Amino acid sequence: MKQILVVFTGGTIGSAAGEGTIKPSEAAPFKLLGEFRRRFPEKADEIAFESVEPIRLLSENLAPPAWPIIIEAIAAKQPERYDGVIVTHGTDTLAYTAAALAFYFHGLKVPLLLVSSDHPLDHPQANGLDNFRCAVDFILDVKESGAFVPYRNQGQTMQVHRGTRLASSLQLSGDFFSVQGQSYLEYRDGRFLSQGLPALSARAETAGVKARFSERILMIRPYPGLDYTHFSLDGVEAVLHDLYHSGTACSTPQWGENHSLLAFIKRCRQQGVKVYLAPARKSPDTYESTRFLLDAGAEMIWNMSLEAAYVKLALAYGNFREPQDITAFLAADIAGELVL
Repeated sequence: MKQILVVFTGGTIGSAAGEGTIKPSEAAPFKLLGEFRRRFPEKADEIAFESVEPIRLLSENLAPPAWPIIIEAIAAKQPERYDGVIVTHGTDTLAYTAAALAFYFHGLKVPLLLVSSDHPLDHPQANGLDNFRCAVDFILDVKESGAFVPYRNQGQTMQVHRGTRLASSLQLSGDFFSVQGQSYLEYRDGRFLSQGLPALSARAETAGVKARFSERILMIRPYPGLDYTHFSLDGVEAVLHDLYHSGTACSTPQWGENHSLLAFIKRCRQQGVKVYLAPARKSPDTYESTRFLLDAGAEMIWNMSLEAAYVKLALAYGNFREPQDITAFLAADIAGELVL
């Protein structure tokens, strides 16, 4: 008999629709287990599910203090006593929680999978049960340690993503992809097909890292006309600045220094606030605008998704004080987050 720990946290997969509103339901999470047993009795007979519900919320309402609550609930159950762990979660902040659990549980010897649904389970097009079935089969058949996210986009084949490489859903869409479109496995007709990504073997040691995520990381996204004077740096430990797809942001004062990231980096430096940039691929040639930003004192977090960079930065500043320790932690490949 296989033992699987299921950690319910809310989200659409843990919600029900009624009177024009979708909201978390006390009964909905356990409906998932009931539907799995009904649809796949031959598998259900092989498995003993144990469940906990440390938190119940729609994932858009999640903040970094929620991650330690989930982490501590999993750790308290001694997860390596089980064959695997499944965490149900909403889709809006799925990529961030997947990264948080992947970084913290990178040394876990059993699979940890996050399962979501694009609609409440009663909806005829909901993919939640299929995603859950894939997670169960991953635990039974693949047994790869690490954090993963199985997800079936509408009309597409189920993909299994590494937790540190999942990007947030596309705009006006419920679809998910790994960064650069490289998922870990494909799941079709009950079988897993390799996508060519290697298993995670050698991983950096992070002894002593606690489930502490700084809430004082300011993330800024670029857009034409962004005015940096709107941002206060009071209580900010570090800034993570998103970049356009080419790894760039505005570096010219042509339209006014209030629109120039160069001027903002200078202001941050004067106030003792470090500016980090992501995402960008490291290559021999770099755009002139990017070079200006780096020369001004910004630090690039290379080859990592924005979501993974934000979570890793929050974990770094939550655990370390010395700049060299933070830099070393960010540079280490902890959970397969570096896209080489």
